Amino acid sequence: MTNTLLETVEIESGANPSAAIIWMHGLGADANDFVPIVKELDLRDCPAIRFIFPNAPQIPVTLNGGYIMRAWYDIAAAGTDINKREDESGLRQSQQQVEALITRENARGIATENIILAGFSQGCAMSLQTGLRHPQKLAGIMGLSGYVPLADKIAEERHPANQNTSIFLVHGTVDPVIPIQRAQQSRDLLVSLGYPVEWHDYWMQHSVSPQEIMDIGFWLRKVLKK
Repeated sequence: MTNTLLETVEIESGANPSAAIIWMHGLGADANDFVPIVKELDLRDCPAIRFIFPNAPQIPVTLNGGYIMRAWYDIAAAGTDINKREDESGLRQSQQQVEALITRENARGIATENIILAGFSQGCAMSLQTGLRHPQKLAGIMGLSGYVPLADKIAEERHPANQNTSIFLVHGTVDPVIPIQRAQQSRDLLVSLGYPVEWHDYWMQHSVSPQEIMDIGFWLRKVLKK
């Protein structure tokens, strides 16, 4: 994997943004996947935000017969077997690329304490993989329909800088891709480690619901209020 910055799609909610949200898509999607949601979010009382949607690298995915697609890391199994044979190397390589995006925002004048890491499914895993280990305090970590990867290493590898950072987790109660039990295990792990976790579940599959979008907006207003 090269050191070049990931391709991104960017949207600014106002002039001269002082906050940023780095929002990562799920397996097989691309940077445009969550762009339409921006206009649905209620961002009143928030500073101007730069939304950054990066494209994951194109890699062969074992679960899909080696088909090359956008993925943050390889997936060997799904459902209740999702913890087996985790692609630790891929996770850590993508973590470095997300870190590079944070560094770029710092260079563009946005402090780390005003940056949120967000993601859906694999993107959720990446927001947690990166955010819990980041050595500077973030504004928040948002995980949609995903889980904590490399869960057995979090206690040892987490950085105290984000011990009190708000973590927003949501999941569908009938998700056939990542069972809600997997997400609940991640939530319980983070709570046991003392993180402030806001949890929501919805009657939905591996998707996003209107109520979820409302709750995301409320949380963003809370953690980014002027």
